[in-house]
Amino acid sequence: MKCALRHAALAALIALAPLSAAAAPQTVGSPAIAWQSVGTLSPAAGYAENIGVAGLVQGTFGDYIIVGGGANFPNGGPLTGAAKVTYPDVYVLRATADGLVETDHAQMPYPVGYGASVTTPGGVLYFGGSTDETGARAVTRLTAPDGKLHTEALPPLPFALQNGVAVYDRGMVYLGGGKQDGDFSTHFYAYDVMTGALSQLPDFPGAAREQSVAEMLGGRLYVFSGGAGEAYADGYAYDPKTRTWTSVAAPNVDGQPVSLLGARAVRLSSDEMLVVGGFNLEIYNWAVSNLTTLTGEEKEAFRAHYFTMAPEDYHWNKEMLVYNAKTNAWRSIGQLPFSAPCGEALVMAKGALYSISGEIKPGVRSPRIYRGVFVK
Repeated sequence: MKCALRHAALAALIALAPLSAAAAPQTVGSPAIAWQSVGTLSPAAGYAENIGVAGLVQGTFGDYIIVGGGANFPNGGPLTGAAKVTYPDVYVLRATADGLVETDHAQMPYPVGYGASVTTPGGVLYFGGSTDETGARAVTRLTAPDGKLHTEALPPLPFALQNGVAVYDRGMVYLGGGKQDGDFSTHFYAYDVMTGALSQLPDFPGAAREQSVAEMLGGRLYVFSGGAGEAYADGYAYDPKTRTWTSVAAPNVDGQPVSLLGARAVRLSSDEMLVVGGFNLEIYNWAVSNLTTLTGEEKEAFRAHYFTMAPEDYHWNKEMLVYNAKTNAWRSIGQLPFSAPCGEALVMAKGALYSISGEIKPGVRSPRIYRGVFVK
């Protein structure tokens, strides 16, 4: 049996202990979460170690977590000119009261990463998200009824999709945003899980963007933040009954706007969602501006500085933020005791929260899996 805790015995004991004093339950707001480091996934096929990925396939099937794919720079980061690699490796992890057990490591027929994943009663649906021309439009159902990965190819989308959002509610997946056929798009759709029929919704009212966070709360679809040429810190809700979008409270901490570009969200209840991670608004916009306007030696000097900064210097969002749809308000429940991730997998299984891999600075991934336990 493969096990996700790929450490020597002493290291495993350390990994299962609280991360630090900072990992004690937070008291800023509820629910409080205590985090532990619980190992890594096994290496991708052909590699000796797992160095982490971003843009993962993610979801749950019963007590099993289905996660994998994603991309990294195995031969060096952006400064080296090395290629970004996207992987077909997908893992099945059984969630137990004590943590995770890796029960399968399988291969998709093409690389998968930066698509839209959503858990439904019938399995995890994965839309688009591939460097392969066919995979970029594909719709795949992933299940694990026996702890082994099962995949089913469904009729494809009529467009290629990357970095969009997908949220399930009562037989429908609300799908859209991101890049559609290579361009940033405001188009959203309702995808019928039973029939595969795709019907277009009114366009998203904000600027076209990718890597937003979204969740279904109180019968409405909420979409926050994301970015294109800049990072956005806004929010909108779509009501399927009235087919209208409305503006809602923007992500913030004590009134200061927060970017959730690249963050991940899970639903805590019918009215609340939890968000982990996100690029820093000011630093992201500063970097994009310089990388797109500077030229020659100035640009190369900026690149050398920007891509070699320490992870903490990017000031990615460490606040664990909860949005309440009833009160239309945000609150912090404390800070992450590990490097804030972007593009990680974030799932709930067996009553615990799991943050799996993700980017911790531009071009650098973490292989770590963190388990968060809700403390009353």
